[in-house]
Amino acid sequence: MLTIHTIRENKEEVIKRLSVKNFDATDFIGQVLELDGSRRNTQSELDNLLAAQNNLAKQVGDLFKSGKQAEANDLKNKSTALKEESKQLSDRLSLIEKQMNDILVRIPNMPSQAVPAGRTPEDNEVTYLSTQTLPALPESALPHWELAAKYDLIDFELGVKLTGAGFPVYKGKGARLQRALINFFLDKATEAGYGEVQPPILVNEDSGFGTGQLPDKEGQMYHVGIDNLYLIPTAEVPVTNIFRDVILKAEDLPVKLTAYTPCFRREAGSYGKDVRGLNRLHQFDKVEIVQVAHPDQSYAILESMREYVASLLHDLELPFRTLKLCGGDMSFASALTYDMEVYSAAQKRWLEVSSVSNFETFQSNRLKLRFRESGGKPQLAHTLNGSALALPRIVAALLENNQTETGIRIPKALVKYTGFDTIDD
Repeated sequence: MLTIHTIRENKEEVIKRLSVKNFDATDFIGQVLELDGSRRNTQSELDNLLAAQNNLAKQVGDLFKSGKQAEANDLKNKSTALKEESKQLSDRLSLIEKQMNDILVRIPNMPSQAVPAGRTPEDNEVTYLSTQTLPALPESALPHWELAAKYDLIDFELGVKLTGAGFPVYKGKGARLQRALINFFLDKATEAGYGEVQPPILVNEDSGFGTGQLPDKEGQMYHVGIDNLYLIPTAEVPVTNIFRDVILKAEDLPVKLTAYTPCFRREAGSYGKDVRGLNRLHQFDKVEIVQVAHPDQSYAILESMREYVASLLHDLELPFRTLKLCGGDMSFASALTYDMEVYSAAQKRWLEVSSVSNFETFQSNRLKLRFRESGGKPQLAHTLNGSALALPRIVAALLENNQTETGIRIPKALVKYTGFDTIDD
C-alpha cells in the first residue's frame, strides 16, 4: 500500500508512474488527498479539545483542593460537554481514516523507473537468452502429458476422480522426481544462505492483506468459509507475514528465508491448449525464496535473486530466457518483476517457471514491517520474493526436452536426488 506521505509529497509523480501500469490514479489520488485534508483538520480539532480537557481536569482538581466545590462542579460540566464533543470527533476521524484506507488499498504499487511501458506480455523486455541450444526433437516427440501416461508418471484422470481438473496424481518415478526437485531446490537455497521454514498452508485475512492478495485477488484464492481462512497461492504469503508488526535491527538485514509448500490457485476462466497437462494447475508444489532488505540494497538484492534462479535453471540444463515485465503485465503489488521462462521443446513454446519481484515498501506498509538504524526512528523495509522454483512446468520441460527413443534422461544435478538417471519402461 502506498504511504499517504508519498502521495501527498509526490502527487503528480505517483499518477505518472501508475500510468505505466495502465492505471489511471487521478480520481483515486484526488479523493485520498481530500480525505487526508479532512483527517488532518479533524485530528487538529481533536488534539485541541483533548488539550482543553486536560487543562480543565487540572483546574477542577485545584478548585476542589481549594474548597471551591461549586466552581469545580461547573468546570466538570464543561469537561463532560468537551468529552462528548471529543467522542464525536474521534468517531468522525475513524470514519475518515476508514474511507481513506478503503481507497488506498485499491491503488497498485508504483512501478520502478526501470519498468518498460506496455500493455500485454508481448511488450515484455527480453533481458537474457541462455546460449544453450534449443532441443531439436523429432516430429514424433511427445508432449509431457503423453510422456506421463506412457511411463506411468502422472495420472490426470485419477486426479479428476479424486478432486477435479487441475489436481494431478504423481506416481512412481513421477512422484520421486517431484520429491527430488523439492529437495534439490531447498538444498540449493540453504547453501545460498536462506533459512528454511515450514509455514502453514492456510492463512487468515490479515496475512492475505499484508502481502497484497486481499482485496485484489480473493477470486483466485480458495476460501475456507467456516473458518474464514485462505489456502495459500504461494509460500510468499505466510513467510513474509512472519515479519508482520515486527521492527528489525538494520544490522540484521537482509533476512533470507526459503520454504517449500503446496500452492493453490483457482485459475478461474482458464481453458484451452495452454492449460493441458501441467501447464496450469489448481494445486502445485513450489519452493519460494523471500528477503527483507534495507531500501538502499533491495535492487542489488533483486539482481542477485534473479541470478540465483538462473543458476538453478543452468543446473537443470534447461534453455531459458529472462523477461523484465512491462507495466501492463505486472502484479498489483510489484515495483519490478523478472520472469524466467524455460523452453518446452515438444510444445514449441516458452513456459513461465519463476517470477522474482521487488515490492519496495508496498507490502511492508501493509505489514507494518520496519527496521531501525542505531539510534534512529523505525522506517519501512523492502520485501522481495521469487519462485525457486515452481515444479509443474519444470517437470514438463524436463520430460519433453530430455526424451529419447529409449526413455527420458535425468539431468546430472538431479541424479543423486532421484536415485535413477533414466525414466524408461
